Amino acid sequence: MTVQTVIGDVFVALGVVLIGVAAVGLLRLPDVYNRANAVAKAASLGLVSVLFGVVVLAPGVTAVVVLLIAIALQLFTVPIAGYKIGEAAFLSGAPVAPGTHLDDLGDGYGRDGAPPTGQQVGRDPDSTVP
Repeated sequence: MTVQTVIGDVFVALGVVLIGVAAVGLLRLPDVYNRANAVAKAASLGLVSVLFGVVVLAPGVTAVVVLLIAIALQLFTVPIAGYKIGEAAFLSGAPVAPGTHLDDLGDGYGRDGAPPTGQQVGRDPDSTVP
């Protein structure tokens, strides 16, 4: 067993554990916002770790290029998708967990079908400070 094999296996195992954590979070967390956060973070890092482990285990030029492109696409698309899932849940009126004490978006963020105003709550609209 070479050092390269051990490093590759460690990254693959770490990725599998992170994907498992995402699955547990998907089943155990109380609301859609927490679930989307857990899946977007843990699953994307898990998949990147697995792909990096495969790059270490199969270091051919074609495999490295394809897997690095897949890693880059994963890191660019999953956070955006997680954000949009949370936004869609908020706009559809999905309830937050009972322990949530803060709602930064409040009622003024498009739940009534109107687009967001872009104004901050409690901010003086005549202020010159951005």
